[in-house]
Amino acid sequence: MLKISSPHQPARKPRIVIVGAGFGGLSVIKGLGSVDAEITLIDRQNHHLFQPLLYQVATAALSPADIAAPIRSIVRRHRHMHVLLDSVCGIDRGRRMVRLQSGATVDYDILVIATGAQHSYFGNDHWAEFAPGIKTIDDATRVRRKILLALESAETNRQENVAERKEFLTFVIIGGGPTGVEMAGAIAELTRHATAMEFRYITPKCVRIVLIEAGSRLLASFPEDLADSARRSLEMLGVEVRLGGRVNHIDATGVIVGDDRIKAATVIWAAGVQASPAAQWLEATADKAGRVCVEPDMSVTGHPEIFVIGDTSAIARDDGRPVPGIAPAAKQQGLHVGRTIAARLAGRHEPGRFRYRDFGTLATIGRKRAVVDFGWTRLKGFSAWLLWSTAHLYFLVGFRNRFVVGMTWMWNYLTFDRGARLITGLTPGTMASPQPPVITLTPAAAPLKAVSAER
Repeated sequence: MLKISSPHQPARKPRIVIVGAGFGGLSVIKGLGSVDAEITLIDRQNHHLFQPLLYQVATAALSPADIAAPIRSIVRRHRHMHVLLDSVCGIDRGRRMVRLQSGATVDYDILVIATGAQHSYFGNDHWAEFAPGIKTIDDATRVRRKILLALESAETNRQENVAERKEFLTFVIIGGGPTGVEMAGAIAELTRHATAMEFRYITPKCVRIVLIEAGSRLLASFPEDLADSARRSLEMLGVEVRLGGRVNHIDATGVIVGDDRIKAATVIWAAGVQASPAAQWLEATADKAGRVCVEPDMSVTGHPEIFVIGDTSAIARDDGRPVPGIAPAAKQQGLHVGRTIAARLAGRHEPGRFRYRDFGTLATIGRKRAVVDFGWTRLKGFSAWLLWSTAHLYFLVGFRNRFVVGMTWMWNYLTFDRGARLITGLTPGTMASPQPPVITLTPAAAPLKAVSAER
């Protein structure tokens, strides 16, 4: 078995292993500062991804490179930093060793796990084939392909087959949290302006967007008045909001909600997440979502050398409420753990208990529409949208990404143009229509008149 270890003797430099290069993992490195240790960063992707804006890649507002940056480029200035492109498959706590999918192992003196979360289909994992979620760039480009192909298929489909065209133009989003709300609003804006300006046979009235939420309202973590504002904004965009609707089945032709079948070519999952298998690796106590129950300093019970942070951990605030699984929380936990490790290695007093600072919750519904809850005040509409945009630009990694995304948003705002409408990854048979349609050239007024009657 191949074994990866530090070129220096363990007695000379402590070995710190960080699993995951998301917000939490990179914040640990920032908290460590200039600590004299050998640091190994492990991730299955070679890039850090700004997940809160993945839905904009999926709806052709941004390109993948706009919200991602190579990990090696981000950490290139850190001394004694090793980056491994691999996946973790197990942890031997007794031998202080991390096992990798490639068969290699990495020894550690201190281990930080920041592996995030994955989709949860509540025991119906076979639904993933028909209702993809968005957690990676591949997920986002796959969803983008489904959306854009649906529009193209509806445009090129034989005009007499209205039922089939209607299925292509029906988009179902499952889950009424921030991701589902933002996705529904983005699809509404994409289809509204694209169909109005660039397609000949379909208009915004042909498109049906359905947002399904099992609860009694959208945005359950927001105050009720902001949730109601978000619902009204979505309905103004033409989104059909279904509350109290539990999905019973998903297949290639659509979804079944209660006793109602909705035929749709595009179904997107935004209903739930579960933690990575870190609790299984560590044989540690976990909550119902699979998150590791950690000590107040973010360490694992009985193992002060192991820390778990971000969406993989379960910890309560001072008032007893759980720390939310959002990017600001992961960044705060990463900084806290990094500073704790640095203090421990330097023989200084450790920070002790982690305390989460809630700077507010934000969600956007689309162009000039958003809701913001600071606790002490609430915003909605254009001012909230400006604040949401500024906050997301600030959290992006690197000046280039901030500049490019800022300019892209400004261009989109002024022109309604989404320049990332690229259908990639096509293979033979990808298009929904089995054969190219037969198109007969006739005077422009004739087909337009026929289509307008259907609308």
